[in-house]
Amino acid sequence: MTACVGARPRGSSTICLPLRQEDHDKFINDPDAFRAAVDRAFSECPELFPKAFAQGYTLKDSYTSKKTGLCQRRIQCKATGESFQIRPCFILPYMTGQTKDVEKALFLRKFGVPFHALAYVFGKDPMYWYRLEVSLGRNSIVGTTLRQGALPEHLLADEHHQTLDGDKVYVATTVAEGCCLGAALSATADEPGLKEAYGVFQKEALNVQPDYQPQTVNADGWSATRLAWEALFTGIVVLRCFLHGWLNIRKRGKHLKDTFWQVGEKVWNAFRAENRQSMTQRLRRLREWGRKNLTGPVFQEVEKLCSRSQEYGQAYRHPGCHRTSNMLDRVMRSMNRYFDNGQHLHGSLPAANQRCRAWALLFNFTPWSAATAKANEGWRCPAERFNRHRYHDCWLQNLFVSASLAGFRR
Repeated sequence: MTACVGARPRGSSTICLPLRQEDHDKFINDPDAFRAAVDRAFSECPELFPKAFAQGYTLKDSYTSKKTGLCQRRIQCKATGESFQIRPCFILPYMTGQTKDVEKALFLRKFGVPFHALAYVFGKDPMYWYRLEVSLGRNSIVGTTLRQGALPEHLLADEHHQTLDGDKVYVATTVAEGCCLGAALSATADEPGLKEAYGVFQKEALNVQPDYQPQTVNADGWSATRLAWEALFTGIVVLRCFLHGWLNIRKRGKHLKDTFWQVGEKVWNAFRAENRQSMTQRLRRLREWGRKNLTGPVFQEVEKLCSRSQEYGQAYRHPGCHRTSNMLDRVMRSMNRYFDNGQHLHGSLPAANQRCRAWALLFNFTPWSAATAKANEGWRCPAERFNRHRYHDCWLQNLFVSASLAGFRR
């Protein structure tokens, strides 16, 4: 059901480097020049190489691709005997073509442009574009997205409800720093199903940092979600989302007109309290006011909100945590548009799971508008902003370089 995160996942024997084609053509047939180029890349970007590379390597062999006509070389690490292909980022994985020929079409996939429309405009056939997109899902989402950034201490998590050939499924989504770090399908919304789905994020995070232990995760209060995270990360604090408490009130209180706005002002006044004691006091006053001015379902939801003051108060013990799910909701809105435009999910569960993972990397790496990039200090996508770094000006080549070794560490 979930993506393979074993010791040698598919694609993890390829080192992708930010090389220009003109430079690659000059040194590929010269062993000394090739070694110098690889050594230079290692000194600048050691995170793209296996750890054993630092202990020395030999040039193993070379071959010419029939599809692209380009010569490629392999190296062998002396310490482990493992072999790795050196692939420049201007070439697609498995030497199926050049990045410049597909990056605009894949950019449009971020907005859910149908595969048949891409085939009409850019050529090939719909299945070519489908396979190209889904192949992105083989990479580790965490390892590819976080090449130079540190793993976050505070997370957000929720399940996005989707349909797979008409049957309901759940996309267990993990978000931090505006990036989607986990998107795994679960056929059920119970604890075992969600534990396995969120466990994909855990395995990929531990592959990057073996002692990784997040402090908090913001969730909507679904008990299975809480139990799954507590089972995966011992000691993690699951924070209840304050926003969801307000949304339940809003759903039932819009008809109250002026009273509705008073309720909203008092709820968010409690949220903005500077400390736990002040928030508890404001929620107590809200409850007293509600008993005098509210009735029915609206009052019941206000009572629920006020009765959770201890849960909401936990956030004050963890500076920097997420008290609401706003960041995750922004990511999920994009996810929802993507799947709606594609008439939801189809095919087998593993294939649909690969599409979810591919979407996560497209979301993290496809460029924002110029105005959004300007508002984010010139960083052009969530992954660049998180890492404070980019390998290449072309977003797709930047993704391919970040996915060196399929995003997995060794």
